[in-house]
Amino acid sequence: MPNPPRLRAAALTTSAVLLSALLSGCGDGSEDQDVTAQKLSWKDCPAPSAAEGGGDAPSPLPNGDAWQCATLKAPLDWAEPKGDTIDLALIRARTSGDEDQRIGSLIFNFGGPGGSGVTTLPAFGSDYAKLRTRYDLVSFDPRGVGRSAPVQCLTDLQLDAYFQQDATPDDAGERAALLSNTKEFNAACEDNSKKVLPHVRTTDAARDMDLMRQVLGDDRLHYFGISYGTELGGVYAHLFPKKVGRAVFDAVVDPTETSEQGSLGQTKGFQLALDNFAKDCTSQVEDCSIGDTADDVKDRIAALLKSLDSRPLPGLGTRRLTQTAATSGIAQSLYSKDFWPYLTQGLEEAYDGNGQTLMLLADSMNGRNDDGQYSNLAAANIAINCADDKPRYTEAYVEEKLPEFREASEIFGDYLAWGMLSCTDWAVAGAGAHPDVSAKGSAPIVVIGNTGDPATPYEGAGKMVEALGAGVGVELTYKGQGHGAYDSKNKCVQSAVNGYLLNGKVPAAGTVCS
Repeated sequence: MPNPPRLRAAALTTSAVLLSALLSGCGDGSEDQDVTAQKLSWKDCPAPSAAEGGGDAPSPLPNGDAWQCATLKAPLDWAEPKGDTIDLALIRARTSGDEDQRIGSLIFNFGGPGGSGVTTLPAFGSDYAKLRTRYDLVSFDPRGVGRSAPVQCLTDLQLDAYFQQDATPDDAGERAALLSNTKEFNAACEDNSKKVLPHVRTTDAARDMDLMRQVLGDDRLHYFGISYGTELGGVYAHLFPKKVGRAVFDAVVDPTETSEQGSLGQTKGFQLALDNFAKDCTSQVEDCSIGDTADDVKDRIAALLKSLDSRPLPGLGTRRLTQTAATSGIAQSLYSKDFWPYLTQGLEEAYDGNGQTLMLLADSMNGRNDDGQYSNLAAANIAINCADDKPRYTEAYVEEKLPEFREASEIFGDYLAWGMLSCTDWAVAGAGAHPDVSAKGSAPIVVIGNTGDPATPYEGAGKMVEALGAGVGVELTYKGQGHGAYDSKNKCVQSAVNGYLLNGKVPAAGTVCS
């Protein structure tokens, strides 16, 4: 699951009508409950909830089996394990192989933070068919996400307005509006989700995963974490090193960075991906329709964004393609090389005065479907990041840092620098500057870095290996494009991952796939 830029533009106040949806996910605890003893009731999966993004129930698996869903009860507050509980939504595909060859459950987290595993696993399930021969494939909506006590902030109409706001202010009036709207958005989250906000830290989700391991009947946690899922996996390994089974981290978050350093790293990463896109377009046999040279491609994009700041284009319905929406759409298209043709198409259209395709890409980034319904991706992303990250940045601090961000990227610098204000006036204090992932005594964890990754730059993989500690992280490099490696279908990467997860064969440290 892509890890959205930390940008959060502006917000409007919202009513408390969404509070009931949150509270319906919280129940009274009992003094003698033991959540590890619960039995899961697996049933055919319903259609995704609004917070999960809506849509149809997942299609049957290739062999005709249905995806199964269940609800796991977990403590709202892990410091009070016999207090109130919340419901966590789970999904699984039973193993396609012989039962006597089954290793256990392989739990996936696709990132975000804020992405629904219950909707993402079926969407990509065919990519993991080989792994299903020896595992039940399992994913979940982490607390605060989807059907798991979702964080709620704004209504759909309010979110439409929120994402039309100018997130890259150029003068005092625009800066004041950004700060005011950010404060109002964050206040709406507190109004509608006050009970759950203190309990959506990554450490809480890691403890939930250990509860899953126990209830699913596994002695060790077998795990596949992607993007933010690598941070979650690292925190799990720190808390429960002796319970780590076979684990893979793909598209790796640098666990040593502060949120500021992470934003700057993403700025450089997205610029690198844009550079590679521009070079690819202009190196083809056919003429590149959006520029004669790579520099020309980027110069035209910069000129488009500058124009959109004062003259937005028609987008979708009454919504306009603003500078911020276009930047979001461009960023979304850089998550995968498969999306590059959509970026080319979107730019061609925008140069002709049509903002529809770039707006569709921005909607994908923001969790909006064709019906105008938003998942709670944005709300959960902010809530989890702000609960985890201790730093709180000011307008003056961001202005001081703007030159550094702009030097890293003319296109994305302002966009990601101003996004550092998203936790300003947040109701819950952040846990720390960065997560602790030291995991002495853990089983080996395969850590995959992609040299062309925009959202989790390649260097993060090496930093994760160092932070996990000696004898734990095993680094594998993929020389490719896009966010992540396994889903690129690269045979070298998939062979190494499958060999470890299915047969326990640890790849040689320093393996390079291209």
